[in-house]
Amino acid sequence: MRQLFFINQTNYTIMKKLFLIATLSIMGLGSYACTNFIVGKKASKDGSVFCSYNADDYGLFIGLCHFPAGKHAKGEMRKVIDWDSHKYLGEIPEAPETYNVIGNINEYQVCIGETTYGGREEMTDSTGIIDYGSLIYIALQRSKTAREAINVMTTLVNTYGYYSGGETFTICDPNEAWIMEMMGKGAGSKGAVWVAVRIPDNAICAHANQSRITKFMHYPKGDVMYSKDVINFARSKGWYTGKDKDFSWRDVYGAPTFGGRRFCDARVYSFFNRFADNFDRYLPWVLGRDANAEDMPLWIIPNKKVGFEDVAAAMRDHYEGTPLAIDSTNVGAGIWQMPYRPTPLYYTVDGKKYFNERPVSTQQTAFSYVAQLRSWLPRQIGGVLWFGNDDGNMVPYTPIYCGNTVQPECYNTPGADAVTFSDKNAFWVCNWVSNMVYPRYNQLFPTLKEVRDSLENSYLAQQAQVEKRAAELYNTDASKAIQYLNDYSNEQAQAMLKTWKELATFLIVKYNDMAVKPTKGRQFLLNKEGIGARPKRPGFPESFARKLVKETGEWYVVPEEKK
Repeated sequence: MRQLFFINQTNYTIMKKLFLIATLSIMGLGSYACTNFIVGKKASKDGSVFCSYNADDYGLFIGLCHFPAGKHAKGEMRKVIDWDSHKYLGEIPEAPETYNVIGNINEYQVCIGETTYGGREEMTDSTGIIDYGSLIYIALQRSKTAREAINVMTTLVNTYGYYSGGETFTICDPNEAWIMEMMGKGAGSKGAVWVAVRIPDNAICAHANQSRITKFMHYPKGDVMYSKDVINFARSKGWYTGKDKDFSWRDVYGAPTFGGRRFCDARVYSFFNRFADNFDRYLPWVLGRDANAEDMPLWIIPNKKVGFEDVAAAMRDHYEGTPLAIDSTNVGAGIWQMPYRPTPLYYTVDGKKYFNERPVSTQQTAFSYVAQLRSWLPRQIGGVLWFGNDDGNMVPYTPIYCGNTVQPECYNTPGADAVTFSDKNAFWVCNWVSNMVYPRYNQLFPTLKEVRDSLENSYLAQQAQVEKRAAELYNTDASKAIQYLNDYSNEQAQAMLKTWKELATFLIVKYNDMAVKPTKGRQFLLNKEGIGARPKRPGFPESFARKLVKETGEWYVVPEEKK
């Protein structure tokens, strides 16, 4: 992802200035922006298909989009606006019928995410009409299954041209999970090359801004789809001369650089490593320095069943427990051991280029979700978009059901935008809290985590009962079930916002001026006179104090007093 705004279909004009603000952050981020994880239905604990998405970019203000279902008259046209630049690209005919879409999921439990890898620049079609963001939301409005979505997406770009660079898409429904990679064919080509591979039901997969599909001609016919000229186009350009069976999409169209391995495939490694034994065999690949290192597979069979809580934890990952772990003791972590680093990823000192690690969890996440898709439930009950409006590590995922037709106010707040704070808006309130926590991480994060996990666990604890009630309503009147779930989703999101505002005020009072006021639970302790108990002054953590002494030497040594 580079610049993907979530807005209501009718709000393009109102939001135009926000797109312009957001596009200022493109430079410096390159293609290292987003992360997707995929879990097949037989790899999960309960038979759910899971897919996740971190939408990462600086300057990006985001809420939760909604496209209502509709019937469209013959001749009705749809404007296509580039999600990156808000440039008007053209018009295409509307479909006779479109389906309800909330966020990145539709009423049939089709869910689509993406990461941008860029690939060969000369393949971008500047004359195309369909960009990657529009492709996602148009496909969601027109598809009942993942396979149908792939057909819609590829038909659109073949008909109208593909405006964007190389993209990897996650395309899932309650029965199947697919990964698709796509690129244009150059200016004026009106077409695209692409390949889509079905992830086995008992497998997990991931992609993170680096092309992942390599050799694909050996997959069973029903598990792979591709454009007719996917190989011949490369031959016509002189990019490939080998046998068809040896053709690797990634190596021809999106070959990995050092950054593609260390910043992007490393995030895939961090996910796989949670569910695999002896996965450090792939460390030389993700470290990016050994040209002959063994590459990672497209998917793996996990060594345990994967649940929602596992995917959520993976979305909050900073390479903990691996050699890539963000060092919480070096000077980059600051006084309070922050597992985040400033961007851009590269920096230069005395003419030498250095870099920061790029984990899954990053401060520039604008929204994050884990989608849960379940085939055994009525479709509007089975699909849940567990949604957070900031870095997933810093917020709870609240449940948004796929049949919902009205967004919570906190995820769609009138008047709030990229430069206008609102305490009614989840993006801004959550960022308010997280930006207090980042620089004082080991002091403040335990409190945030306690509240985050308490809320998330409460949603999970209620889920079975809520869905049982929804199913009862569904048996007599589906519309009442959908309304019930919509009300429930919105109530939980609004309650989260209220809790997060309370958390913000609690944190600033408790940790004001780098001191710590004593508390019991969330209550501040008072002394016998009835005023606040005296704050504690924790000073430097020992590890940081030692580094400071080493750097400053004898300058700050306190001389011994003569007796």
